[in-house]
Amino acid sequence: MCTSAEQVLTDGRPVLLRAVGYEHPVARSLVARVQQEYVTRYGGPDGAVVDPAEFEPPAGLFLVAEVDGVPAGCGAWRVHATGVVEVKRVYVEPAFRRRGLAAVLMAALESSAAAAGHRAVVLNSGSRQPEALALYAALGYSAVPGYGLYAESPDAVFLGKDLPPGGREERTWVAGPRAS
Repeated sequence: MCTSAEQVLTDGRPVLLRAVGYEHPVARSLVARVQQEYVTRYGGPDGAVVDPAEFEPPAGLFLVAEVDGVPAGCGAWRVHATGVVEVKRVYVEPAFRRRGLAAVLMAALESSAAAAGHRAVVLNSGSRQPEALALYAALGYSAVPGYGLYAESPDAVFLGKDLPPGGREERTWVAGPRAS
């Protein structure tokens, strides 16, 4: 099953959010773009092991954002610990940045995780991603202990926040055919 919901960018254009498998061709393309961003900023791709099955509902979620029918960004979550999810692979294509798309993705990820019964979210960003760190601060994230492959990395920044119980009221996901 694919879920979709429509949101709006700050420039008024609608955003369609689609849940797809991590191995979906559009997801793979956007993940490759995320990895290239890491190469540009840090000198290499993210070396953390990712199992695509971890992002399959109900244990996880991978969202693709489309604007004007074009893949514009992505974001995902997977279970990190009991009641806690980890946000991964939040990315917005350069042509769609500074229009609120990352905030739309984060709101959808948080809402879906809360609706799935999770109580908190964590994420790993980096010191060379100031725009991402500013977004996360604006969304209420604060420092949490490091974890995983980058726990001791001087460039790593670990953030988290509590989720509202049961998701947000404005959640408007609808079921549709699975895009795998």
